[in-house]
Amino acid sequence: MRIVEVDPFDRQSFDAWHDCYLAAERHGHGSIATPWLREESRVLKQARTPASDWRIWATVDRGQVVACAGVEISRLDNLDLALAKVWTAPEHRRRGHGSTLVAHVEEQVRSLGRTKILAEVTFPLTSPADGAGYGDVEFARRHGYELALLDVQRVLDLPVDEARLTGLAEEAAPHHAAYTLRSFRGPVPEELVAEFAALTAALPTEAPVGELGLEEAVADVVAFRAEEATLAAQRRTRWATVAVAADGTLAGYTDICTSELEPERAWQWGTLVHGAHRGARLGLALKVHNLRVLQEGDPRVRQVHTWNAQVNAHMVGVNDRLGYRPVARLGEFKKLLTA
Repeated sequence: MRIVEVDPFDRQSFDAWHDCYLAAERHGHGSIATPWLREESRVLKQARTPASDWRIWATVDRGQVVACAGVEISRLDNLDLALAKVWTAPEHRRRGHGSTLVAHVEEQVRSLGRTKILAEVTFPLTSPADGAGYGDVEFARRHGYELALLDVQRVLDLPVDEARLTGLAEEAAPHHAAYTLRSFRGPVPEELVAEFAALTAALPTEAPVGELGLEEAVADVVAFRAEEATLAAQRRTRWATVAVAADGTLAGYTDICTSELEPERAWQWGTLVHGAHRGARLGLALKVHNLRVLQEGDPRVRQVHTWNAQVNAHMVGVNDRLGYRPVARLGEFKKLLTA
C-alpha cells in the first residue's frame, strides 16, 4: 500500500481518484450530496489560477484507490491556511486508511508553509447540533479538529410559485426605490467587474465565520477573470443580480451557479449587501429577482442548494420565506498544526 500524488492531467489516475471521491461523497447522503462531477472536478484540479491551487493524493492498495485527499491553498490571502479533505471508499473504511492519509496530508500542508487546516463534514439534521456521535465528525475530532462554525444545508424546489415571488418583491420594493436591480448571465460585465470582485471578496468576512479566523480576501480582477474561465471550462454558468445605487456604485449582489452537466440542479452562492446600504430589503429583493430570472431563463433547474451559518439569522429568514427547507448540517472544522 502506498500514498501517491495524483497528476490531474493523467486521465487514468485522476479517474480512479475521482471514483473514490464520488463514492465517499455520496455514501449515506443520498440526494442531498452535491459532489463535483468528474469533468468539473478534472478542470478544477488542472487549473492553476492566480488565486488558488490544488494538490490531490490517493492511497493505492494492489492497484485500487482505497482513499483519496485534496488540498486547496490560496495564493493571494489567508496564506497560513489550507482547505483539506480526506475520503475513504465506503467498502474500505475502518481499516486505518483515512487516518494514515490524514497524517500524510498534514505533513504536506506543513511543507507548503501552512499552519492551519479547515475541513468540512456533512451530517444529518437528526444528529446533535455539534455532530456528536456521527462517525465522520468523531473521526475529525479524534485527529484534533475542532468545530469552528456550524452551517445548515437547505434546498429550494423549483419553480417557486409566482404569487409567492410577487408578494415578496412587492413587500421589498418600497424600501429600495433608490436602487436599480440589474441581472446578467455568465461573465460579469466589464464595467461592473472590479466592484463585483470586491463584493465577493468581502463575503468570507462579512458573513458569520465563527472561530474560523479568516482574513479579508484580496479582490483581484485578473484572478477573478481566471476563475470565470475555469467556470466556463467546467460548463458552469453564473446567474447574478446586482443592486446599483443612485451614484452608480454596486450596493449588493447575489449569484446562483448552474451546470450543463447537471442541469436539474443549481447552487446559491453568495449574497451580500454593502454595510452602507443595509436596511433597504435589498437581500430579499436581490434573491427574488435572481430566482425569477433563473426560472424564466433555465426551466430545467428543479432544485437550488445553499448553505448558511446557523447563526446568520437574517439570511436564514430570507431563505425560509423563499421556501428553502433544511436537509443537513455542515460542520466547518479547524486544526492548528504544530511544528
